[in-house]
Amino acid sequence: MKGQSPNPNDQDLFKQRLADLLNPNHDLYKLALKTDWQHFEKELSHLYHTTGRPAKPIRLMTGLLLLKQLYDVSDEEVCRHWVQNPYWQFFCGEVFFQWKMPCDPTDLVYFRKRIKEKGIELIFEYSIQLNGKDAYEKEVVTDTTVMEKNITFPTDTKLQIKIINHCVKIAKEEGIKLRQKYPRIVKKCLLAQRFKKHPKNYKKALKARKHIQTIAGRLVRELQRKMDLQQKENYKEKIELFEKVLNQKKEDKNKVYSLHEKEVYCIAKGKEQKPYEFGSKASIVVTKNTGIIVGAMDVKNSYDGHVLEEAIMQTERLLKRKPVAIIGDRGYKGPKDILGVKVFIPKPPKKTDSDYEKRKTRERFRRRAAIEPVIGHLKEDFGLKKCFLKGEMGNKINILMACAVYNIKKYLNNARSRVKKMLNFLYLKNFPVLQA
Repeated sequence: MKGQSPNPNDQDLFKQRLADLLNPNHDLYKLALKTDWQHFEKELSHLYHTTGRPAKPIRLMTGLLLLKQLYDVSDEEVCRHWVQNPYWQFFCGEVFFQWKMPCDPTDLVYFRKRIKEKGIELIFEYSIQLNGKDAYEKEVVTDTTVMEKNITFPTDTKLQIKIINHCVKIAKEEGIKLRQKYPRIVKKCLLAQRFKKHPKNYKKALKARKHIQTIAGRLVRELQRKMDLQQKENYKEKIELFEKVLNQKKEDKNKVYSLHEKEVYCIAKGKEQKPYEFGSKASIVVTKNTGIIVGAMDVKNSYDGHVLEEAIMQTERLLKRKPVAIIGDRGYKGPKDILGVKVFIPKPPKKTDSDYEKRKTRERFRRRAAIEPVIGHLKEDFGLKKCFLKGEMGNKINILMACAVYNIKKYLNNARSRVKKMLNFLYLKNFPVLQA
């Protein structure tokens, strides 16, 4: 059942309302008043039953998601800080200051699962509309970046150790008696690999690595032999995953790099400081002059040029119209026209081009470079650097939420700049002597 937000007109003789206590010029105060919360209530209310125990209010949960991404904190931290921060409470719809946590941190997980990608895209779409005319430009800029997953750097030995631990755990849960669990032998083999790069230790480390692989395979086979038909059915997916990890070779495609995040890819972007990154690709579309993000999606590990069609379709869905042109780097080499949208990539000028055409082309591709700092801010400030949410759905949600709060921050900065310009204009108008 859908929960109800507190009534802002409520009165209490013994409490003072948050709206009267807080600074009305604070960013979150202004944003809380500017945001059309009824829009989210209307669009997401169909996801709740009409009977049963009331859930947490939609405004509260939406506000917590935005605050989590805006300040790049975890679910636990956003709930803990919410109790201490009256501006956060006012932003989430509270009328009076609260002394207890708004919800259990796991409620945010359930809320994300409830609204899914469509609900998060609704928040992202509203963040675009919040910026008004700035979001509607004829030309847009696009680029891709890697969003790493929260996993350890994958090696064969690490995965085999995890398989051994999983097998021992399954045997304990199902009451299966294993012939041997190998805790001391595995520890000894790991110690033998500590200095494996030293020439004197190479053969010893190689032998220990093969021994760990042998133990992992032996435990998987022993589990399969001793399981009954029902147990084999219950653990079928896990056993198949273990076998795939143990049998995969260096040259194989679609390798498994993590047991709990099977969709992770190995991506090489040619970075000197980080040759390989493990996660998924994110495609970002930004307006050319104002820098508003109007498209964001998870594209797994596709070639950049193959992503353009989906990116254009999403931008059209969010803006209710197509851009005239889309500008990319040389990674988007391919068709020059996709769905009626012109695609521009850098190339040497023709001999027949006039000076004016050369100058316009040069200016266009200089503006293309403006997407790089946008990606930098998304990674460092808004949680795109590493995704802590589980699965492919977690990737999509993290990308959309990071871009949504970037647009919101952009709106707040622009609003502050407009107010400052207006005050300067009024000041100089009243004191014209200072202008001279």
